[in-house]
This record gives sequence, C-alpha cells and structure tokens, in this order.
Amino acid sequence: MDSSSAGLPQLPFDVDGVLRLAAQSMFDTFARSTEGMLVVDRAHRIVWMSEGYQRLLPALGFNDVRQIIGRRIVEVVPNSLMPQVVDSGQAILLDLLSNKAGTFLVSRLPLRNPQGEVVGAVGLVLLNHPETTMQPLMGKFAALQHELSEARQQLAAQRRPKHTIASFIGSSPAAMEVKRQARRVAQTDASVLLLGETGTGKELLAHAIHAASRRAHMPLVSVNIAAVPDSLLEAEFFGVAPGAYTGADRKGREGKFRIADGGTLFLDEIGDMPLALQSKLLRVLQEQELEPLGSNQVLPVDVRVIAATSRDLSAMVAAGLFRADLFYRLSVVPIRVPALRERSEDIEVLVDALGEDIARRSGLPQKLLSAGALRWLRAQSWPGNIRQLRNALEQATLMTEELELTELSFDTGLPLASTATQALAPEPPLAQGHAALLPPDWQSSDLQGLPDLIGQLERAAIAKALQQTSGNRMAAARLLQISRASLYERLARWPELAC
Repeated sequence: MDSSSAGLPQLPFDVDGVLRLAAQSMFDTFARSTEGMLVVDRAHRIVWMSEGYQRLLPALGFNDVRQIIGRRIVEVVPNSLMPQVVDSGQAILLDLLSNKAGTFLVSRLPLRNPQGEVVGAVGLVLLNHPETTMQPLMGKFAALQHELSEARQQLAAQRRPKHTIASFIGSSPAAMEVKRQARRVAQTDASVLLLGETGTGKELLAHAIHAASRRAHMPLVSVNIAAVPDSLLEAEFFGVAPGAYTGADRKGREGKFRIADGGTLFLDEIGDMPLALQSKLLRVLQEQELEPLGSNQVLPVDVRVIAATSRDLSAMVAAGLFRADLFYRLSVVPIRVPALRERSEDIEVLVDALGEDIARRSGLPQKLLSAGALRWLRAQSWPGNIRQLRNALEQATLMTEELELTELSFDTGLPLASTATQALAPEPPLAQGHAALLPPDWQSSDLQGLPDLIGQLERAAIAKALQQTSGNRMAAARLLQISRASLYERLARWPELAC
C-alpha cells in the first residue's frame, strides 16, 4: 500500500477520474451554451476554438480556423486581454470586448496544471451584441463613460497653462530681461521666486514658465495662500488620509502636491504662509516626499515649485516673520517683475492687447485711443500696475459712447495721477468753499503730518474691523481688504488693539 495514503479512508470510486469527467463536462457545456470559446497556451497562441467562435472569423478577416490555430491571440483579436490573464494568472470575469466583429460580453479564466502553474487561458463569449440584449445596463455604462470623458477633458483644460512667455507683452529692456530669465529658468527644475508689486503679471509668468518647461504636459496647480484659512492650509497642500478626523471624507483627499505630481505647483502670496506650515513645506521641497494629514505613510512627489509675492521677503526674514531656510530654498532663481511705471514705453502695446480682449469679452467694438489719451496714460504712476490699467480701460470702454477714447474718458476719479505730474501742476489756493469739505475737528486744529494722519486712520479702521468681527483677525483682514500678515504687522505696532 502507498505510504502516502496510510491512515486515509479508501473511497469506492476514482476521484481523479471524476474530476476529469467534471472538467470535461463543464468544458463541453460552456462550448455549447456560450456564443463562442477559445483556448490559448502559455505563449498566448490559439490552440483550440469552438464552432461558435469560428462563425466570427470572417468579420475578423479570416476564412478558415486553420489560418488562426497556432497564431498569437493578439494577431487575431488585436485588443484581446488574454495575454494579460496568462501572464498575471488573474481571471477577468466580466468585460466588454469591441472589435471589427462587434461588441461582446466576455469572460477570461486562467488554466493551471496540477502543480498550480498557469499553462494557458480560456476565453468565453457570453453574449453577442450585448448593447441590444442588455440595453439598460449598456446605456448606463455609456452615460458614465461619457461623463468620465467630459470630466477628464474639463480637468485637463483647467490644468493646462493659460499663457506662454510671449503672453508677457512688452519690448522695453525691463520686459525683455524678464522674458529672457523666464526662458532660461524654464529649461531647469529649479525653484523660482517671482517678486513684484501686485498686478505686474506674476501669475501669468508662472504659467509661461510651466508652458515652456519639460513639465508642460503635466498639471499646473495654483494655490493662493492668502485665500485659504490657516486651519485648512495643511490639508490643502498635503491631503487627508481616510478617516483622519471626525467629519473627514472616508475616501480621503489628495492635496495639491499630489495633484501636481510630475508638474508644477504655483504658490501665490507665499509671504502669507503661517510660520508653522513653512517648516513642513520646506521638508517637502527638500525630501520630495510628504505625509497626508492623519497618515503615517510617506508618499513620494515630483513637483517643481514657483512662488510669488508682492511683499519684501528679505525684510520679513529679518523680522522673524518668514523662515530664512525656506526663503533660500524658494529663491534659487529670483525674478523681479518690473512695475508698469518702470516700463511706460510698453503701455501702447499693452493697451492694444487689453483693448482687444475687453472688446472680445464685452461684445463691444474695440475703442481707439487718441494721442492725448496715450500721453495721459504714460504719465500715470499706476500703483495697481497692469491690473489697474486694464480696469481703467474697461471702465472707459463701457462708459464712453465714442469710438475714440481721449484723456477725458479716463477722468474717473481713480487715484491714477503720478507724483511727478502732480508736482508740476501749480497748487491752487484753498478756496472758501473747500473749508466746508473738511471734517469738523480739522476746522480749527493745526494740520498734522500726513504719516501721522494715515496712522491714526489705519488704527481706527483696524479697531473698527476687530469690533465688527468680534476679534476674528482673519475676518477683520478680509473686511479691511489686507492680508493676514499685514494685519499682524499693524497689531504689533499697536499691541493694545490685539487685546
């Protein structure tokens, strides 16, 4: 007696024979009851095909089964997943297969020898033309596929860079130098720090650098740090693990670094980032890895960072409001974007480009500018830079009936006049009627210096904002239309307001 069967009960029938009969019976049943069936070997070659499958061959370009036996399955059915089933040993129980013969509901199963090794696979055509026999399910599937395709297209359009380096309009020496630096740095993966006043085009330049880089086919993700509450910034950057805290999404949430993986992350208003988060950002930039909020898993990321600020980061570093090591890490390549008053010779081409865009968006004809209007525009200091220039043009276009804008078209009361222009004009004497325009407490008091008056006004405005927001500094900053960091600087000057 075989020692391997010692102690085991003897069965009155041949188990292996019964299993072979069962397998053969199931194989025959599948071959008769399905629309088609075929078998491939370990090398993905077709070794057998049922009569039902043979009826599909003419539509696939073959007249006889002898033409396909021994051929690789992908040579007969180009988009077949049978090789994947053989190589992975994993079944694909239900799938839709479309080819020149039609659309089919199919199943694919690996075949194993007694040692458990995959020696081939069997493919079954369960339904022919399921789009008619399974119409409700197919309709839902098609609708979901369409929605997914649209969502992907919309997301790709949103992540696509909106501007190129040519979009930074101007041929002045200052503008040409900025474009030269942008083209040069775009060829590297170095961090870029864009410095300049508000409205100079820093975001446009960030898009342009990304569009000219090797990462242009990957996402460009923008974050305005000043617009995100401090309590949400960490989750916004690094993501949240599933169930990290009460109320968190059970599926978790990807942060902006993960969304921008392989591409570029643009951090606008970097000077408003809280100190507590600056150290975590520095670690991600140095290590190129992050931990989502509430997770112990370290995830690698490949992100190029472009930061921008209208604030003096060097002064903030000296004042302890910004980490020096993060400043050095971000400013590997600093680019200073010039103010509009530093390149007034570009105003004419900027006016043409902005006027064309305003006309396209408003549906109105593009307005021409007189020589006097151009001289007037060049004479302004433009504290809001190109953004303010656009606003002035748009207002003049919408409020003027004539097709030509003159200097009078811009007489809107906006604080545009330059200091130099004002200095050249004779100072008119204070008329009697002007006294009625002064505040009552100024009528009989001596005039104070302008800095003192501005300081008093700022202090009163901040106190009023804090009172209206019950001491909520973030809400007060929004009410005053200043950044949180600007509010904190003023509170440090007047500590009694912070109580």
